[in-house]
Amino acid sequence: MSPMFRRPGKKPPEERVVTLVRKPGCHLCDDAQAVVEKVCAELGATWEQRDITQDEELHRRYWEQIPVVLVDGAQHDFWRVDPDRLRRALTT
Repeated sequence: MSPMFRRPGKKPPEERVVTLVRKPGCHLCDDAQAVVEKVCAELGATWEQRDITQDEELHRRYWEQIPVVLVDGAQHDFWRVDPDRLRRALTT
């Protein structure tokens, strides 16, 4: 989307951060990571991963939902990540 047509207050994808909350040995987490990596690479967004077994607060909040995807710190998705939905969240 052209910067001229972007809604005021929305950051371009290059300024967005996607966080994948996951745990080791989780096949759904591996699937989610593949989607996050692909979409972020396409759009130039930054992504990071957090290990739920190493963070008490994340464990308390998201244990029953992992993998969890956050966009700019707000929960976006859990269990399965839809690439089109993530793309829309980062561009609109």
